[in-house]
Amino acid sequence: MTDIFEILKGKPGESDYENKGVIVQGITGSYGSLHAGKMLEYGTNIVAGVTPGKGDQTWNESVPIYNTMQEAVDATNAKISIIFVPAKFFLSAAKEALEAGIKLLVAIPEHVPIRDTMETLELANKKGAIVIGPNTPGIMIPELIKIGIMPPMPFKAGKIAVLSKSGTLLYEISDALTNAGFGQSITIGIGGDPINGTRLIDAFEMVKDIPDLEGIVVVGEIGGDSEEMLAQRIIDSGFNKPTVAYIAGRAAPKEKRMGHAGAIVMGNYGSAESKISMFNKANVPVAKRPAEVPVLLAGKMDKSD
Repeated sequence: MTDIFEILKGKPGESDYENKGVIVQGITGSYGSLHAGKMLEYGTNIVAGVTPGKGDQTWNESVPIYNTMQEAVDATNAKISIIFVPAKFFLSAAKEALEAGIKLLVAIPEHVPIRDTMETLELANKKGAIVIGPNTPGIMIPELIKIGIMPPMPFKAGKIAVLSKSGTLLYEISDALTNAGFGQSITIGIGGDPINGTRLIDAFEMVKDIPDLEGIVVVGEIGGDSEEMLAQRIIDSGFNKPTVAYIAGRAAPKEKRMGHAGAIVMGNYGSAESKISMFNKANVPVAKRPAEVPVLLAGKMDKSD
């Protein structure tokens, strides 16, 4: 599996170690420009923007704009891209990025047509690339690199990995963890569309072998079977580091979509009860409220000493 930390940080001795370049697709749009600025403020190394027809200009008086991803990659050698384009343009933007050699693609648009996501993932697999999203808040290593739309305040560097379907709950639970003294080694918002480029189980595989990892927090929600698959992987792999979960939408009525496009319960499929049951089998306690997450995590750590 592609090493997500190597993409985000690089290797010691590299000239751009812990300062990897990021290309912003759609940097001149209002949303892309806003969040490119916030990423830059956080310390993310924005090396280029791409907007067709606006090449040879600069953004923020410092970042060069290119007409195509191939031009941007050739000029910067960046391997990371974040996409801020309307969903109907996502497929062409994603294909252009992957064909140009991008290895980590962060897809912000929501409600991307499923067939467009599937086509993107097929190409990403061929190219050995990781896709985060669509409909993701992004990915970050706190206090090092932020690639997404998340606010910086809730996050602090530490040794807990947070994997989340929900953006807002990712912020809220990370804030609760930070206030309880649990910083985060990495946070990954997998996205709320029905098909995710990186599933919960994939994100787990990315983080489970971090050398100094002390625990994992999973923020799931009703709909699909990502949480059940992850619980089974935890059981099958014998993963024994402290892990806790939260499931959003416990009280949601069946067959009514709640917020995210993927958050819908059909019969018992995708129900909170199903997910909680599987986590219980994996010895993963499930918090009833976000504020309970650090309490349960602390309890698991006491037991694991």
